[in-house]
Amino acid sequence: MPTRSIAAMCGRFVSSTPPDQLAQYFEVDEMPEQLLERGPNYNTAPTTDVFVVHSDGSARRLDAFRWGLVPFWAKDISVGNRMINARAETVAEKPAFRKALAHRRCIIPADGFYEWKKEPGSKRKQPYFIHRPDGEPFAFAGLWEVWKGPMDRARSGAGTTGEGQLPPPEPLHSCTIITTGANEKMSELHDRMPVILPRSAWDEWLSPEVDDTELLGRLLVPAPSEIITFHPVSTEVNNVRNKGEHLIEPTPEPVL
Repeated sequence: MPTRSIAAMCGRFVSSTPPDQLAQYFEVDEMPEQLLERGPNYNTAPTTDVFVVHSDGSARRLDAFRWGLVPFWAKDISVGNRMINARAETVAEKPAFRKALAHRRCIIPADGFYEWKKEPGSKRKQPYFIHRPDGEPFAFAGLWEVWKGPMDRARSGAGTTGEGQLPPPEPLHSCTIITTGANEKMSELHDRMPVILPRSAWDEWLSPEVDDTELLGRLLVPAPSEIITFHPVSTEVNNVRNKGEHLIEPTPEPVL
């Protein structure tokens, strides 16, 4: 059976700009060479690795982290499946996000995202592709974390050395997209949208030296309606196995 879109906002997006171009666009200083092998994905879904831009204070990096934030205290990686989004209104209060908001923020580049709108008088939902009119990438506000495995395993010493012991788990880097209320244009489709950071906010958002969450919260507002446009697309996007460029091609407007 096809995998349906999930109810969260944002739950699917497009990642089509090559990593070297992203590095240039976001003024990145360092990037692992293996990222250059990654091709475009026009139907990026939760639990997959996505591009992130982050900074350690001395260098700005482009990396790939798992989409679905796994808090450092989580007992199981599946916790991240429920944390693909963080609400701007509560992100500073939730235990899973508040430390990341203060210390581990990132930008998640996206060439657009999808949203589904229920058609009046029908159970069918029409997918739409939302993107910038100028074709540039969105800069979604995001958070990231490092998970080193179940805490009880770490306390027991499993995975250290010795015959018969499990190898230590690889640290997992994961991320989430922050959402806020919809602007006027986006409200035609949904009541929420990803936080889209203007270029003027990138340095402040990425700086590890900025830890004033009240100040940072002022950046978590709806983007201007002028920077988004959208059109209906094929229901093929409902199936996450479909990842081709044809998914963003316009289809006729649904008859309401």
